[in-house]
Amino acid sequence: MKYISNSINLICICLLLMTSCEQPKEGLLMPTVNTYEVLDTDTHETIIAKAAHVVPTENQYAAIQNEFIAFVHFGPNTFTRMEWGNGMEDPAIFDLQDLDTDQWCMAMKEAGMKMVILTAKHHDGFVLWQSRYTKHGIMSSPYKEGKGDILKELSASCQKYGLKLGIYLSPADLYQIEAPDGLYGNLSEYTPRVIPRPVADRPFANKSTFTFKVDDYNEYFLNQLFELLTEYGPIHEVWFDGAHPKQKGGQKYNYLAWKELISTLAPEAVVFGKQDVRWCGNESGRTRDTEWNIVPYATDPDQMNSFPDITAEDVGSEEKLYKAKYLHFQQAETNTSIREGWFYRDEDKQKVRTADDVFDIYERSVGGNSTFLLNIPPNRDGKFSAEDVGVLKEVGERIKTTYYENLFSGADGPKAVLDNDPESFKLLNKDDNAIEITTENPITINRFVIQEAIRTHGERVSQHRLEAWIHEEWQVLTEATNIGYKRILRFPEVTSNKFRFTVLASRFHPAISHIAAHYYKTRPPQLSITRDLTGMVTIQPEPDDFGWKPHGENSSANINSGIVIHYTTDGSDPTADSPVFNTPFFMESGQVKAVAKTREQTGEITDESIGILKSKWKVTAEGPKNAEHSGVNAIDADPNTYWLPDETGSSQFLEIDLGEEKGITAFTYTPPTGFSEGMIEEGILKISHDGKTWKTFESFKFGNLINDPTPRTHYFKVQMTTRFIRIESTKIAGTGKLAAIAEVDFLE
Repeated sequence: MKYISNSINLICICLLLMTSCEQPKEGLLMPTVNTYEVLDTDTHETIIAKAAHVVPTENQYAAIQNEFIAFVHFGPNTFTRMEWGNGMEDPAIFDLQDLDTDQWCMAMKEAGMKMVILTAKHHDGFVLWQSRYTKHGIMSSPYKEGKGDILKELSASCQKYGLKLGIYLSPADLYQIEAPDGLYGNLSEYTPRVIPRPVADRPFANKSTFTFKVDDYNEYFLNQLFELLTEYGPIHEVWFDGAHPKQKGGQKYNYLAWKELISTLAPEAVVFGKQDVRWCGNESGRTRDTEWNIVPYATDPDQMNSFPDITAEDVGSEEKLYKAKYLHFQQAETNTSIREGWFYRDEDKQKVRTADDVFDIYERSVGGNSTFLLNIPPNRDGKFSAEDVGVLKEVGERIKTTYYENLFSGADGPKAVLDNDPESFKLLNKDDNAIEITTENPITINRFVIQEAIRTHGERVSQHRLEAWIHEEWQVLTEATNIGYKRILRFPEVTSNKFRFTVLASRFHPAISHIAAHYYKTRPPQLSITRDLTGMVTIQPEPDDFGWKPHGENSSANINSGIVIHYTTDGSDPTADSPVFNTPFFMESGQVKAVAKTREQTGEITDESIGILKSKWKVTAEGPKNAEHSGVNAIDADPNTYWLPDETGSSQFLEIDLGEEKGITAFTYTPPTGFSEGMIEEGILKISHDGKTWKTFESFKFGNLINDPTPRTHYFKVQMTTRFIRIESTKIAGTGKLAAIAEVDFLE
């Protein structure tokens, strides 16, 4: 659908209707289109009216309905253990002996995914299919003696397991940059070229041809696109990465030519990174609280050759729309990896996201008006690793048990929102802005799903509320902003037989197509007990320790809303009669025990010894000092920072002034997660009463730090009384050379 430019008369009619109490027929004032042009004469009210009539194309709507899809990064980097290759890798490095794409698809199907996108060519230029136009790829690798075709095998597995197929084709190409006869940036002339270029003994079954005025590299790229779009079955998404590890010769991409090829040869495909689908702005799985898919543009997206990344927190607010020249539907895709990195490296060092974390990202992304694209990198045996498969299976089970049953089935309420028909909808307005749903018997829920009829009416709701009828009155469960394709509301479980959804603000008459109630079985999480520099103790679900591109969310807390945490400070085990943790409390030192409870289960007790309060501590000396990782990082009550001495020194030590003399019974060492090569396996503790004269008090030793980099406590043979303490490292675990400390604590 092209954009529509309204006449002044139509706009006047629109404004007249908007100010009246009469509801326009079927909630439409003007045609719904994919892109609206904003005129200089348009008022703010007119601009918002246009935004309320911007809808997805049929391809976009089908794509957003996929909800949860897979990415597969596979190539030479899998074997070199690098995130980005240099383009000059010998294809023999891709030493694949076995491949099991059926196993990939089985795992993705169990997770509830509907499509997989393969990195057919990453930035290194190595291709995973039998291309006619290069030898830098699988045809020059040992796999099946150069006869293998990973995309072909994956395509067959997708058909077998009912998954859609997408392709990632990197515009950046380091091989074509670095090779002596490389085409990238070779300053070739733009001339008419016929696509595909014929190759002897490799005719195409598809006899379509195209003529474009392009240079050598764009011709190469178009030829490869033609292969991918015509020889591997229906392609439903083409993924263009915006990253460029290196450029040459001022190379430009002729996307408008690529677009014509894609729209002709893959009529069901959406294009990522261009007009159809946009990047969420990060690779961590972080989501915006408000994700509008009606996006402002300064030029017509239908004619744009290059699309910049949209990384701002505010993408489509009304203030943003007022400055636009075009209003365009461009849905967000939230992409991240199940492992620390896009490519597989190792089983023991490369952490894998927990099921809690993946499920939380699923609810935040799919339930936040975007698509969730999760990367699962195959290992060097051509399979998804067992740990990854286990997480996918668990996430799939949670999605199925939580969302496959609608607890409003058989309830009383508007049929249009309860009939599971995405084409039907309940139209609301300022006088009729609520939907009440009543069940025959009380139900217990903690998830609520709302969807707008975006295909026919676009995104309109900007603020909404959910309430439940409890103790003969309406009680607010939660509020949120926009809805769009889907909003998942999460809240502590509540039992009632009457619920009310209310639109508090909207851009025009909202069309609600679906409402559902669900229950997620909350699991008592493992708890974390921490204290800050001021002595305030916080108890919360244990944050995920996945260290790659952190999203800043406490996934366990997000999905387990409504848990009750009981705690004690006298050494006894907490029970249902123990104090409930609600807000941080002060504690100078001692022992805290805590346990999480749900309605049905009690979790494991977490026990934490709280050391001496650090507010008076000072680092008096360190050797040798490193300005970036100074000694204060070891006493700042933040395990994410760490002390690391300068590598030019020999003696590695840290001297601390406790502020006053203390009687100490133990020493706790927290190794850094950000520098795994610096874990102190053995060391010496020295004490001083004046900070000048030192005597050795005791040596310490910690084992198995490499496999278990968790805080360790060394208990003294006798109590130590001192004000000044010096920690000296004598042995680093493994092959490390530099000592490192995330946190040091002393117990009274």
